[in-house]
Amino acid sequence: MILLAVLFLCFISSYSASVKGHTTGLSLNNDRLYKLTYSTEVLLDRGKGKLQDNVGYRISSNVDVALLWRNPDGDDDQLIQITMKDVNVENVNQQRGEKSIFKGKSPPKIIGKENLEALQRPMLLHLIHGKVKEFYSYQNEPVAIENIKRGLASLFQTQLSSGTTSEVDISGNCKVTYQAHQDKVIKIKALDSCKIERSGFTTPNQVLGVSSKATSVTTYKIEDSFVIAVLAEEIHAFGLNFLRTITGKIVSKQKLELKTTEAGPRLMSGKQVTAIIKAVDSKYTAISIVGQIFQSQCKGCPSLLEHWQSIRKYLQPDNLSKAEAVRNFLAFVQHLRTAKKEEILQILKSENKEVLPQLVDAVTSAQTSDSLEAILDFLDFKSDSSVILQERFLYACGFASHPNEELLRALISKFKGSIGSSDIRETVMIIIGALVRKLCQNEGCKLKAVVEAKKLILGGLEKAEKKEDTTMYLLALKNALLPEGIPLLLKYAEAGEGHISHLATTTLQRYDLPFITEEVKKTLNRIYHQNHKVHEKTVRTTAAAIILNNNPSYMEVKNILLSIGELPQEMNKYMLSIVQDILRFEMPASKIVRRVLKEMVAHNYDRFSRSGSSSAYTGYIERSPHSVSTYSLDILYSGSGILRRSNLNVFQYIGKAGLHGSQVVIEAQGLEALIAATPDEGEENLDSYAGMSAILFDVQLRPVTFFNGYSDLMSKMLSASGDPITVVKGLILIIDHSQELQLQSGLKANIEVQGGLAIDISGAMEFSLWYRESKTRVKNRVTVVITSDITVDSSFVKAGLETSTETEAGLEFISTVQFSQYPFLVCMQMDKDEAPFRQFEKKYERLSTGRGYVSQRRKESLLSGCEFPLHQENSDMCKVVFAPQPDSTSSGWF
Repeated sequence: MILLAVLFLCFISSYSASVKGHTTGLSLNNDRLYKLTYSTEVLLDRGKGKLQDNVGYRISSNVDVALLWRNPDGDDDQLIQITMKDVNVENVNQQRGEKSIFKGKSPPKIIGKENLEALQRPMLLHLIHGKVKEFYSYQNEPVAIENIKRGLASLFQTQLSSGTTSEVDISGNCKVTYQAHQDKVIKIKALDSCKIERSGFTTPNQVLGVSSKATSVTTYKIEDSFVIAVLAEEIHAFGLNFLRTITGKIVSKQKLELKTTEAGPRLMSGKQVTAIIKAVDSKYTAISIVGQIFQSQCKGCPSLLEHWQSIRKYLQPDNLSKAEAVRNFLAFVQHLRTAKKEEILQILKSENKEVLPQLVDAVTSAQTSDSLEAILDFLDFKSDSSVILQERFLYACGFASHPNEELLRALISKFKGSIGSSDIRETVMIIIGALVRKLCQNEGCKLKAVVEAKKLILGGLEKAEKKEDTTMYLLALKNALLPEGIPLLLKYAEAGEGHISHLATTTLQRYDLPFITEEVKKTLNRIYHQNHKVHEKTVRTTAAAIILNNNPSYMEVKNILLSIGELPQEMNKYMLSIVQDILRFEMPASKIVRRVLKEMVAHNYDRFSRSGSSSAYTGYIERSPHSVSTYSLDILYSGSGILRRSNLNVFQYIGKAGLHGSQVVIEAQGLEALIAATPDEGEENLDSYAGMSAILFDVQLRPVTFFNGYSDLMSKMLSASGDPITVVKGLILIIDHSQELQLQSGLKANIEVQGGLAIDISGAMEFSLWYRESKTRVKNRVTVVITSDITVDSSFVKAGLETSTETEAGLEFISTVQFSQYPFLVCMQMDKDEAPFRQFEKKYERLSTGRGYVSQRRKESLLSGCEFPLHQENSDMCKVVFAPQPDSTSSGWF
């Protein structure tokens, strides 16, 4: 009795987990012709789901399916013939009316006579246990047409029992899950698991990256082991992480319905399927059911030279602050990616010096083998006559969105060769460090070129004899952030002198929390508390900042707080501002700081009433549930009122991902002799120096020098014009996402998201003995354009959705100090200019013959300017006000 009960339960379980009547795949009846209707449609929109906002098209047909052969040794081994008939193409959006691109056109005119004939030729599908064994079609059919046939054929691959397995269909080799019910089967395909060769790349940093989600669900209604209806829906949605206005969605649907059955061809006899196929038509050939790559020919598109000649006026130096410059830069980069080396070289060699820097930016940003070979052939690193072009090339390499080993190998080769300019040699090594980090982030740490570059950086730093070489390798390590370089950094931070020690500590400051170990913090504590030797206050304050930002212990915080009051006056004020900023901004260390402050010995009036002008402040640029953008400014003065360091940072956060958007540091030292002041402890023997260093999008750039040495200082003061010195200027590709999708309907989709900016960061330091005043100025001018383009192509009709956002902004920081008396007077201001914010949307449908429909929208707002608070007495967040402008919409033929 128990045995019977167990068998009964097993039977019921098997029944509920499979479709009634069959347990493997679809099965056709002998000598019957199944007549079905089929349609596949695609829609593009921005995810709003309104039909009137969509563009797309539908391909429909009748379908005849017949069983040609069944293996006499097994019912689940079948050869079926599938034939598409009466193919038609139409709009999904029926509201298009008279504007429909298909109106008045017959299928042969839309699809093309040869394409239509190929599409309606029968195909054969060999199924074993419901899975595709082979797909047969005719040779030399257009790839795009074969893909549509593959999309239909793939619908016949299914299993009638629940379970998870791997299947090969038009989407590639994919993991699929079946959920079987009494009269239907649901098939869920994990599209992110599909293995298929397709081109594509993305920006590794999550803040600048693109998030995407893809789903595929197919529902089979089954009767008598065959489908009476199939409904498949595939959705691809994407969005730019830090800007929610850049979004898009592709919805692809397939529908197959059984209309009737009638007498069909008689079953062919035989044991070998190959013989049966040869008997049907010897011209049939087995081809992969996986979708194949095809490229639609662009009719009437300009050549690379013609494109360049049409846009070069926008890339003149005087026009770089305009959005048109960046927009055309992005479009030209896309064109360069399809160009050959000879075409690129021809343009480079024929251009004048005014536009060449912008052309070098574009060619380098293309990041193809041809563009790299062209630019390396064009630039002569042995000469110092083209330093500007060489620098623009190197910085574009540093900002590369998806660098490869070939690029790194080329820069290593240049570094080992002859370089005419010492500044360029230093920049090459700095950018090598940036490429090492990006390749390691993309799981490329074991590449031969990366291993060689690591040895070059670490070996060079360990063996460096000249101060210039030590600085160069430290800057490279500041970009590479190699964990194995930390012991060397600790050595230079603690034992190094002046500028070297400070550079080593600021390099340590860029490492993530897991690398700031107890051993590292022991060294930093010795530096801050000067246990072994006297250090400059710039080094000490940086060491303290690293400790406080990386899970400080109770005693570490207590010892730092107890030191306040025993430090030089301006350093006292600076450290006090750091602690107050941690508390006010609720930084991670705020909890432990509050615990320590409960002790009276650490928290008392004597310690917290210290006067001075140095400060530290962190504030919000933008704050939302989705993302946070912050700025921080800390300024440290010497006891005589002369600037020692100003540090302005901008960070962008999305979730736990962060991006160091920019950092501009102005440093000065050894200027006390000019006003007969006494240097602070540990700074008595410093040479006169002032310079500026910048980090842009996580890439450390080569620092620039205002003056170096007393004689240089005096000559600069006598001839000073007050003009700023440029740290970085150029066109930069910061967002770069390209994705080619094989839709299961057979259509090809592409998603392209690019973001570019024209940037000019400059700084100046003015010093007046007559007025006993110093002034520092940092100016950022940025024009940003972000574009996205989604297309779905069948080779004979194409639908697309283009969106773009652009703005032109400016941010200026000015600090003025009057040191004619003490306490000296300090005025600081950071202003953001009024900025336009424009959004564009373009939707289109286009036939390969050229006829098309387009709809365009434009929206413009004005972002008000504002002044950011820079000290705790004025901590209201700078509020950006949008002043909307009238929208504009247009649609029609083109």
